[in-house]
Amino acid sequence: MKKISCELCGSNQIIKQEGVFVCQHCGTKYSAEEAKKMMVDGIVEVTGSVKVDSSDKLSNLYQIARRAKNDKNAESAEKYYDMILVEDPASWEAAFFVVYFKALKCKIIEIQSTGIAVNNSLDTVFELIKSNVSDEVEQEAAVTEVTTRVIDICDMLFNGAKNHFDGIDLQIRHNYNQEYINNAFASFNTLYYLGDILEIYFGDKKYVSDLSVLSWKSGISFHNQIINLLADKESNKKTIILYQDKIKKYDTSYQVPAAPTIGGCYVATAVYGSYNCPQVMVLRCYRDNVLAVTWYGRAFIQSYYAVSPTIVKWFGKTEWFNNIFRDLLDNFVSKLINNQ
Repeated sequence: MKKISCELCGSNQIIKQEGVFVCQHCGTKYSAEEAKKMMVDGIVEVTGSVKVDSSDKLSNLYQIARRAKNDKNAESAEKYYDMILVEDPASWEAAFFVVYFKALKCKIIEIQSTGIAVNNSLDTVFELIKSNVSDEVEQEAAVTEVTTRVIDICDMLFNGAKNHFDGIDLQIRHNYNQEYINNAFASFNTLYYLGDILEIYFGDKKYVSDLSVLSWKSGISFHNQIINLLADKESNKKTIILYQDKIKKYDTSYQVPAAPTIGGCYVATAVYGSYNCPQVMVLRCYRDNVLAVTWYGRAFIQSYYAVSPTIVKWFGKTEWFNNIFRDLLDNFVSKLINNQ
């Protein structure tokens, strides 16, 4: 005789309870009428095949998947939601959380592709919610959960990319500018699109404007943080303004956040020829992390930016200017690097 193996989890621990046979590992229920059975030491053994009540199977899959979700067990949650999707292709919950939990496990090198995958899932997920969740309360709960979790994922992706970028040695960090920009775009573009598609699918619902605004605000916050690294600043500023105007339609008290200002390091940029070269980045780091934290340091910064643009305008291209300041700056940068 062959012991029953649970078709859901593979366990042999199947016990009769209240007229049905229940897997003690995952809770799947088997109908007594559908199996040829015999009891040996309290364990069910059968000849022939056993049919599983599909509704019970799906119910148990949801129970296990949600338990894994609540336990923040990304690997198990992704696995069981994927199984649900096979049994129930119309499940918005499975369609979303398969992508969501896969995103939680992404590595730095996968940030851009993960952000794009989350973005690409939104149409399908919201279409499934709109088509299959008719109860207004349940629909609002589903839309809200998807929205808040997408915002959390984008926050995780953006900050993961930023922390990785900030941790790269200053002398080579400029080599990773484009990687950081690509990762950041995948994050905030998803947030912009999230707010837009909420309007498209559920724009007639009162609660949706708040969710769209929350998403757009997060997108603007991330976009602003990389604006100074972008070659086409004007085009990106127009995009930010576009979403600021969208927010103001619903939130008239919204105060537009100022983009982070980074001083031009005019003399150093003139000498080294690039705002993003390693030496200028070292000097900017010194300015932001040392000078800017004291009142006298801030006073120096203010005085420097008051006079340096004029000096560079008049003398920045002369040989004597570059020779004098190149030696001074090279020595100072070397000291800063050695003292790190």
